[in-house]
Amino acid sequence: MTDDAMAWAYLSRVVEPPSPLLAAFVATLGPVEAAARIRRGAVGPEVARITEARRDIDCAAEDVEILTRMGGRLVTPDDPEWPLLAFGSFHGERVRGRPEGHAPMVLWVVGADSLVDVAERGCSIVGTRAATAYGEHLAADLSAGLAERDVAVVSGGAYGIDGVAHRAAMAAEGLTVAVLAGGVDVPYPAGHATMLRRIAERGLLVSEYPPGMRPARHRFLTRNRLVAALSGATVVVEAGLRSGAANTAAWAEALGRPVCACPGPVTSGASAGCHALIRNGHTLVTRAEEVVELVGAAGELAPEPARPTSPLDGLSDAELRAYDALPARGARTVDEIAAASGLPATGLLGPLTTLELAGLVVKRDGRWGLASRKRAKT
Repeated sequence: MTDDAMAWAYLSRVVEPPSPLLAAFVATLGPVEAAARIRRGAVGPEVARITEARRDIDCAAEDVEILTRMGGRLVTPDDPEWPLLAFGSFHGERVRGRPEGHAPMVLWVVGADSLVDVAERGCSIVGTRAATAYGEHLAADLSAGLAERDVAVVSGGAYGIDGVAHRAAMAAEGLTVAVLAGGVDVPYPAGHATMLRRIAERGLLVSEYPPGMRPARHRFLTRNRLVAALSGATVVVEAGLRSGAANTAAWAEALGRPVCACPGPVTSGASAGCHALIRNGHTLVTRAEEVVELVGAAGELAPEPARPTSPLDGLSDAELRAYDALPARGARTVDEIAAASGLPATGLLGPLTTLELAGLVVKRDGRWGLASRKRAKT
């Protein structure tokens, strides 16, 4: 590992991320010099205050060794893989006012795919841990549909909707990304250890926390901003009014990303957060094609859904009015049809002949009636 990489690894641990003060200090001096000064305590009072608790903890070599053993890499702002465009959203006014509203300083990544590719065509699928069968079905359907359309499915690796989204994307042989609230070597929740190992092999594990760092409540909330930032849109499948998923949606909105929500039963508390998002003007989605419109290439639109057909489809206005003027039972003369439809009798021969050729009406003894006693459904 280079001196730069070792310095970045040390700096990743010395302050709880994100830290705009530390990031500015490193940007001014470079990672090697900044790390050296922090170790010696040769820094100004503000930087000294935020680094004094951890500046003597230097396990960069061990952290890098763990990452290398996992087949991972440390991605920094100097790397071509750094999602510069996606993280540029952290400079917006709506984000800077939040304590955690800053880009990460470094990212610990395991997996073969590129973060830039994920950020260019990614969608976060998030929701409650206490998912219902309805929510799990919808999350699986959306995630598989997105994966089949080459959209990376981003989520947080948790129980419930997150886990379903990851598994469905992998089952569809697509790319999925788990953004973690702890080190990439710390499987959390423990019940998802096997799933997270599969994601590392077939997708990406991403964290701004160094190896060995345990998840904590505040780290989940901080992590949510990266779930939103690495996605072109965020879809909330099921969520209560106060939930981690709702927090991710708030980050996505602040970052200028589209926020989508899936409707659920109005009696379900698990969908109350989704209904609040829809009521507040966010996009209602029910299928993957609708989401691809938001995260896909320009002009990549969802196909029109199939609709029920009717024998009356394609009729002209005059033909439809002539048809509607016929009684459900019995028959009418041309003059009677003219009076009922408001069309001149001289103009009815063409429409009635067209309807007869279509098998919709019949002519008997100079009178016109429906071809069947059961009218075609309009």
